[in-house]
Amino acid sequence: MATPPILTPEQRAAALAKAAEARTARAAIKVELKQGTLTVAAALESADPNVGKLKVIAMLESLPGLGKVKARKIMEEVGIADNRKIQGLGTQQKKALLEYLAK
Repeated sequence: MATPPILTPEQRAAALAKAAEARTARAAIKVELKQGTLTVAAALESADPNVGKLKVIAMLESLPGLGKVKARKIMEEVGIADNRKIQGLGTQQKKALLEYLAK
């Protein structure tokens, strides 16, 4: 296992702040999905890097009426791995996910 880079305290503080900002942005995206102001189709087509870094399972679980069990069932039926992020989905997977959710 590689050793982590040696950072100055200023670099470490900047990295921690950047990571906290990214987590906050992803949490805001999940809230938008839950409230319905952001659709799954819009999230899948978004060019925002924060949307791309969000895991598909987290996106599905944030939708109203979908819990952990249903979200995992959807991912299994569509053929998406549990650890897949939105940016890693192929066009066929996106299409299949949208079709499944449209039912």
